[in-house]
Amino acid sequence: MKIKDIPKQYVIYSRKSKFTGKGESIENQIELCRQYIAVHFGGDAAETALVYEDEGFSGGNLERPQFKKMMKDSQKTEFTAIVVYRLDRISRNIGDFAKLIEDLGERHIDFISIREQFDTSSPMGRAMMYIASVFSQLERETIAERIRDNMHELSKTGRWLGGTTPTGYASESLSSVTVDGKEKKACKLKPIPEEIQLVKTIFEVFTETGSLSKTDQYLLEHRCVTKRGKQFTRFAIRAILTNPVYMIADKATYQYLTENKVDLFAEPSEFDGQHGIMAYNRTLQRPGKANQIRPMEEWIVSVGKHPGIIAGSNWVRVQAMLEVNKSKSYRRPRSNMALLSGLLRCSECGDYMRPKMTNRKNANGELIYTYMCSTKERSHGTVCNMKNCNGNTLDAKVIEEIRKVASDKVGFSQLLLQTKKVINDNKASYEAELLLLTKKHVETEDRIKRLVESLSVSSETSAKYVMEQIDELHRQSEQEQARISELEKLVRQSNALTQDLAFYMETIESFVEAVDLASIEEKRRLLRTIVKKLVWDGENAHVYVFTVDGEVDLPPIEHPMYPLGEDSE
Repeated sequence: MKIKDIPKQYVIYSRKSKFTGKGESIENQIELCRQYIAVHFGGDAAETALVYEDEGFSGGNLERPQFKKMMKDSQKTEFTAIVVYRLDRISRNIGDFAKLIEDLGERHIDFISIREQFDTSSPMGRAMMYIASVFSQLERETIAERIRDNMHELSKTGRWLGGTTPTGYASESLSSVTVDGKEKKACKLKPIPEEIQLVKTIFEVFTETGSLSKTDQYLLEHRCVTKRGKQFTRFAIRAILTNPVYMIADKATYQYLTENKVDLFAEPSEFDGQHGIMAYNRTLQRPGKANQIRPMEEWIVSVGKHPGIIAGSNWVRVQAMLEVNKSKSYRRPRSNMALLSGLLRCSECGDYMRPKMTNRKNANGELIYTYMCSTKERSHGTVCNMKNCNGNTLDAKVIEEIRKVASDKVGFSQLLLQTKKVINDNKASYEAELLLLTKKHVETEDRIKRLVESLSVSSETSAKYVMEQIDELHRQSEQEQARISELEKLVRQSNALTQDLAFYMETIESFVEAVDLASIEEKRRLLRTIVKKLVWDGENAHVYVFTVDGEVDLPPIEHPMYPLGEDSE
């Protein structure tokens, strides 16, 4: 019996560090790799090649989602070869690269780099691949060294390099003229008096209480908000308290920085007791991960152009207090029983309600817990004083009401029809607006085109007027395009919601069948497929379904006939 040949599976991997127009785009890399496969292994192999692409990720390590998926898939599917446009698209780290090639070799998967014309299926190809990888790592380390040298030079100026300004300051542009007559621009931090006072208050309250929670409570009670108008969190407060930008450059500061072995670019005489500190290379920023504070030995520090706020001795004292707090840091109590955490919100302030465990048990032997508004807990009832909700009772009643909905086939069918009508009415409205706006957008673009053509025959005076018209029409065109994109998205969401209604019916019916045998974690997952949000008003909880979180154009459908929850204060 003749065994049928198993088709060979080729894989294309592409990567680009930044979403920019420079260098080979992801699309170009994929197309070049596909052409290479077609020429060397046939058109069918090129057509069926699997594609994995990571955009916005560095080649310094292998922490990339699509790369990880490719390697995981290679364990399940028999890959013939992995093809890349250039060697450094896989990795710029020789250690990572060597391990990868060894792993692929053990599983008889070839690695091909089309730019360097390397193919690991031959001994010479493998040797040249390793040599090129060494140079790739050398290039990466050279780039990193140049960046650090550049930071050293910038730090000597004490200027602000851009980004989100710290609370208390705004960015101010400065201009100077160089020897050769060119204008040079830089930025420094300019104090914002009301924000400076807020920063001083945060340091004073924390110094007095020694507690992030009590500082948070104070800011809530006094209605203090961040630069963006949001409530402070303990994380935001800690970020302010640990930011050296507020530290006055005085003798205590100089001693603290030298003791902690920072890379200091300032003479002792520059610590004049007036200016603040600028710390460069202080945070480690990685795509998809929270920023981390680097060890102080890696900081590049200079005296800034801005005025400092907090005396060096006070700032250092606050750091010591924060270190002590680490051992007794706040940890939110967790409940292994609560089902609605992350779904239940307070109707008064809109914050989430979190489970609070007690040591008491109910008649069924279960630990009693209540849901408490997070803002109420943090502000000790001064900002929000919503009544607590009996957690055991509410969880049980939500499940009970879903059972009722599933058993009432007629009522539920009517509810589905009402929901479908709302969705279809909204969809018709979106489509009508989209049709008119698309037509208007075409007319706007035509007007711009005609005005551009008229420039060639316009006088200098009239050309200026025409340019103003073109600019105005460009702004109008951008607004129209933004709204068109928004309407197209809403139409797609409407279509998806209409198709999902039958799925919801099946989901609710299967929920009833599965919930009694499900574990706590399984119950939570099942509830989240049906219930999108619950709102507690102090007396009842209102259940919202058939909606996408954050979708305001399609209002959630409430079940007013099913009042849920009860006061347990």
